[in-house]
Amino acid sequence: MIRVSAGTARVLGLNNINCAIAPTTAYLLFGGDCPRRCGFCARSRESTSGADLLSRVTWPLYPGGEVIDRLVRAGGRGDLGRVCLQVVHDRTAWKRARRTLETIAGLCHVPVSVSCTADTLRDIRNWFDAGAQRFGLALDAAAEEVFHAVKGGGWNRTRALLHAAADQWPGSISTHLIVGLGETDRDLVARLREMTAAGITVGLFAFTPVRGTRLQHHGPPPLSRYRSLQAAHYLIRRGGGTAADDFAYDARGNLVHLGLPAEQLAAALAGGDAFRTSGCPLCNRPFYNERPGKEMYNYPRPLIQAETAAALQALFDMRKGRQGSGAGPVAASRQDVILPWGSGFVAASRRDAFEFVLKPA
Repeated sequence: MIRVSAGTARVLGLNNINCAIAPTTAYLLFGGDCPRRCGFCARSRESTSGADLLSRVTWPLYPGGEVIDRLVRAGGRGDLGRVCLQVVHDRTAWKRARRTLETIAGLCHVPVSVSCTADTLRDIRNWFDAGAQRFGLALDAAAEEVFHAVKGGGWNRTRALLHAAADQWPGSISTHLIVGLGETDRDLVARLREMTAAGITVGLFAFTPVRGTRLQHHGPPPLSRYRSLQAAHYLIRRGGGTAADDFAYDARGNLVHLGLPAEQLAAALAGGDAFRTSGCPLCNRPFYNERPGKEMYNYPRPLIQAETAAALQALFDMRKGRQGSGAGPVAASRQDVILPWGSGFVAASRRDAFEFVLKPA
């Protein structure tokens, strides 16, 4: 039996749930309770969450042979562009997942990512030898003190292993960073720069409280903060990390300037890609951080005009208690700015922020 995310099961024809946005990656979960104590994770030894829960996604059990057969057929149809094996810190789970990986790799050409813990480069090499195209080792916390408080020890060891793996398998290593665990924006940007410079792909997540976990009563990050860090991540990826040289922070480490005049920043972000799910290619993780019908932290598909306008509005909006004299995530002028979009976007000044509206072309 294999646990399959509910959305993946819908794509494979294993259930009939209403799936507003289909996953482009098939997500499979291996292992039960994890011996580690990550405060945000439903699989942690400290969690009382149900066995079929990871983040806010349910993972029903299905017969392994049927799952693999349907995966191969879905990949052949082009319904899925990737498979992701999510494996808890348990060597029995590692063995089961590796056998599944070898079977999938032998039957189809859909690339497989593995998201798992590792203690050594040999642990990681075993996954590549079994057929993985990418390996993800989650750092999660952007600062050492946050890592120790939320996950336990191993901050320096995890970072060192990530860098060693990136040297060994260039372009094939990923990690996760979670916004809202208690880090500052300066911490988060430092990790984004570090990982990007090392050639490590970052999947950015918003902290999501899950019932039964140690952090179940800890709130998610404000959307405006997440938008500013998504924009920072996008600029860093485009500039190879050097874009962050011009970022500015207040005394508490809050990001208050993204290094570009407002109109240039808005034009750079106009396509909306900054606000989409980041991480492995073709991984869109629908509703991993949000509920259907609610505002998206990570869009799992291209944004429509109104969504891009709303994302930019959140980015430019004033955030009380963080801007002091009125500087937002960017330096906002008081003049109306007509952005260079044929789509008809207009950014109109509203006191010290920008208001993004749609006007007929």
